[in-house]
This record gives sequence, structure tokens and C-alpha cells, in this order.
Amino acid sequence: MGEQGIAGLLWRFSLPAVVGMLVQALYNVVDRIFIGRAVGSVGIAGISVAFPMMIILMAFGMLVGIGATSLISIRLGQQRKEEAETVMGNALVLFVIISAVLTVLGLAFTTPILLMFGAGADVLPYSREYLRIILLGTIFQCIGFGMNNFIRGEGNPNKAMSTMLIGAGLNILLDPIFIFWLDMGIQGAAIATVISQACSSALVLWYFLRGGSVLRIRARAFNLQKRIVLDIMAIGSAPFAMQIASSVVISLFNHQLRIYGGTTALSAMGIIFSIMMLILMPVVGISQGAQPIIGYNYGAGNFGRVIRTIRLAALVATEVTLVGFVLAMLFPEQIIAAFSGRESELIAMGGRALRLFFIMLPAVGFQIVGANYFQAVGKARQAIFLNLSRQVLLLIPALLILPGFLGLNGVWLAGPVSDLGSAILTGTCLYWEIQFLKKKAGDGALGEAAPVPELKSEPADS
Repeated sequence: MGEQGIAGLLWRFSLPAVVGMLVQALYNVVDRIFIGRAVGSVGIAGISVAFPMMIILMAFGMLVGIGATSLISIRLGQQRKEEAETVMGNALVLFVIISAVLTVLGLAFTTPILLMFGAGADVLPYSREYLRIILLGTIFQCIGFGMNNFIRGEGNPNKAMSTMLIGAGLNILLDPIFIFWLDMGIQGAAIATVISQACSSALVLWYFLRGGSVLRIRARAFNLQKRIVLDIMAIGSAPFAMQIASSVVISLFNHQLRIYGGTTALSAMGIIFSIMMLILMPVVGISQGAQPIIGYNYGAGNFGRVIRTIRLAALVATEVTLVGFVLAMLFPEQIIAAFSGRESELIAMGGRALRLFFIMLPAVGFQIVGANYFQAVGKARQAIFLNLSRQVLLLIPALLILPGFLGLNGVWLAGPVSDLGSAILTGTCLYWEIQFLKKKAGDGALGEAAPVPELKSEPADS
């Protein structure tokens, strides 16, 4: 990672991550397509109400998974393999503890949680059936998703891709079996998801136990160390905070949509979020592919290579979001109809909403990559600020203010307003960071390795 061409490395690391994340998003889309056709728009609305809790589960997986991955990449770059294995072992123990707590609390308070997330009497039964089954698979989601990052972090992106592909492909295969053939409806979609997550987590664990990995799961690494746990939490707090904020925002969306547009608007936004995920997951994959390259070269003092990785990743991510933007502008009704069949009211409302919500989509790719850079090098404060600028600092005020003036259109436009503002903030922060890296790399020697810095173990502002 310290010598090969940046473009080739980014392609090798990002392609598996992009494919894996794309398939991951695809089976979420497939879930909603099948449910929309088997149960109707009320079923899509039911999943939409349960979705904030699913994001919270993913948030804890990212808290530990991405936080530990950054430490693992840096330790490997510093040739400290044993410490990297200790980080991984501590992370696995954290996954088990956090999953147990989330499952118990979630099952105990399912109905109050869903009411808080915007469920009405019409969609609550569907949401409750779906979420209770999803909660039983929390441990599989945390291990499968979280530890998959470790496979990329140690330099084996193809294996990371295969574990995600197998799980996602199995989910797509099982969906019609449980939903239609076994006539289980929305419960069938949840069961298919949990089985698929269990398969992915088993494959990931097998890889680190028997799969010829660089790092191994070792019993001695299960002893939690305060310093490592705090470092993992500090670095992982950026994506964790972003996901928690996303859960809050979607809940607020649900409440505003019910006020200004009813169940139809709630269903439309559920479809739009699925499409947005389908577009942005590849961008997240690009960011994840760039993360070990950035982390390794930052740890090794190759700051010129860090700069080139940032620039290339941002360019590719912007191209992805631009393609999504064009398709949404040209074929909005056709995209919504894939989920809703012949429900004309939902198609009309959803098509208009899709165009409005995606107006600033091309700026989002750059913003995600830029914020990910600060996470990759362990600068947790900057990463948290930039991630939350899009999800909290700008979006929540827009979501509270704009509908009062524009009604339902204000709900749809809140997203583009925050996308534009956060892209400007990220661009400004990243510009000054690149100038700093150029200075450290040396005048005009952007491709050469600078002297290796003495990295501290603290994750914030290293």
C-alpha cells in the first residue's frame, strides 16, 4: 500500500467494497419491492417506521467496526501486528456485549420505540412484526458488518467482498421464498434478512479463525484494555454519531411526513431512502476502499500518496452520485413504480419527491469522502463535525423550518439544503488539510515518502 500506484490500489480496494455495499443496499431495495407488491404501500411505510431502529443497530456496528479498522490499518502500517490483533480481539468482545444489550432492550420496548419513530395505528402492526425479528439478529449484523471492515483493513478486499456478496445474495434468494411461497409477508422479509446476516457473520469469523488471514482471532486478545476501547470508541464515534443522527432525522421525517402528507408520503420517503442508499452505498464503499490506503500511508509518513488518494476517491464518488442524479431526474415515476405497482397516488407523489430530494445529490459523494479522510487518519473531532453537519447541524433545522413555509415540498427540500451546506463546509476543511499535508510532504515531492511521524495512540487530532 505504500508503493503501488494509487489508482490501481484504489480500484483493487474499492471495487470489492463497492460491489459488497451495492449488493447490501440492493437487498434492502429488493425487500421493499417485494413487500410493496405483497403487502402494499402500508407495508413499505411499516418498514420505514422500523428503519430508524435498524440504523441504530448499524451505528453500533460502525462504532466498533470502523473505529477498530482505523487502528488496525495504522498499526499494520507501523509493523505492529500483535497490537493490531489485540485491537481486533477487543472489538469482537465489544460486538458481543453491545449486541446482547441492544437485543434485550429493543425487544422489551418495541412498541414505544416504534411510536417514537412515527408509527401510526395503521402501520404499527407491520413495523412491530418486522422489527422484533430483526432484533433477534443483532449479533449477526454487528459481527458480519463490523468485522468485514477488518478484512479490508488487513489488505484483503476481495475476501471482504465475497462475504458480503454471499450474505446479500442469499437474502435476495430467500425473500420471495418466505414472502410469497411461504406466505409470511413482512415477517418473511425479516427472517430472510436475519438468516443472511448469520451466514455472513459465520464466514467472517471462519476467515479469521481458519482462512489464512494476516490477523488471527486469539483468546489472549479478548481481555478488554481500557486504552484500546477508548481509542476504538473515539475514532468510531464519527460514523456512530452520523448514524444515530440519521436515525433521529428519519424519525423526524416520519413525523413531518405524516403531518403534511399522510401514509402515502411516508411510503414515498421509504422508497426514496432505499434509492438513496442504493446510490450512496457505492460511495461509502469507495470511502472504505480508500481508508486503509490513507491510514497506511499516513502512518508511514507518505503524505503525498494520501493527497492523491483523497483526490481520486472524491472524483470517483462524485461521478457515482452524478449518475444517480441523472437517472432520478429522467425516470422518477418509473423508479417509484418498481416498488408500488399500480398505486397511482404513490407514483405521482413519489416521482415529484424524488426529483426534489435529489437536487444536490452530486455534492454528496465528495462530502462523504472528505469526511471519511479525517476518520481514516484518526482525527475524530473533525470527522464528527463534518458528518453531523449534513445529518444534524443543517438538516434538522431545515426540516423543522421549511415545511412551515412550503408544506410537504419543504420536507422534500430539507435534504438538498443540508447537502449543499455540508459540502461547502467539507470542501473548506479539506482544502486547509491538504495544504498542511503538502507542507509535510515537502515542496513538490507529493509522490515521495516524507519522514515517518511519531504517531500518538490518541485518536483525536493525531
